Amino acid sequence: MSESPSIYLQFTNWLKSKLPGNKPEISSSPQDVQAFIANRYFLTQEQRDWLIQEFSDLQKQNTTLQQSLREQQTQATANTEDLLLELLEVSDALEALLNYLENNPDPSPEFIQRLPKSVGAVYRKFISVLSKRQVTPIELQSNQPDFNFCRVVDREIRNDVEDQTITKIVRQGFLIGEKVLRPTEIITSKSEQPLQETEDKEQAEN
Repeated sequence: MSESPSIYLQFTNWLKSKLPGNKPEISSSPQDVQAFIANRYFLTQEQRDWLIQEFSDLQKQNTTLQQSLREQQTQATANTEDLLLELLEVSDALEALLNYLENNPDPSPEFIQRLPKSVGAVYRKFISVLSKRQVTPIELQSNQPDFNFCRVVDREIRNDVEDQTITKIVRQGFLIGEKVLRPTEIITSKSEQPLQETEDKEQAEN
């Protein structure tokens, strides 16, 4: 109990520092602390008005934040539903192609001729779905790899091009906005060493 006046003193001094108007510090003497405790429920009209206004502002802020959160959740749900519906359209097109091939094991030459165009249409639809979400294919600016956007997954011997030339794109890369979502996977060239140079190198190592 001996520590109670000290703790209460710290709290009341903090509270008074937050209240408008006259805010004198309370003496640490036991008599003054006891006197303040005896009048601890007393607030001036100005202080009451200030507290009411503060509580009112906090309630308004809380209501605004809750409303904003509900709106964000509603928008996120709507965006997800739109994405899923568009992806289902892509799925429907692929399913139609698969069903036709399943029901026609020996498709007509006309179908085979139209197949690349049909698959291309499905691919373009899928790319448009991504594009609406700011997901776009990485467009390489030259045949030399930019390692900010590329990842070399293999190399092949090519004497007809410069070393480190991109010879094949294995998997398309994508950006989301300006950030790399997935780098483009590539194969680059390397020069074949002449036989004599290879033998000299092996002899030097031995």
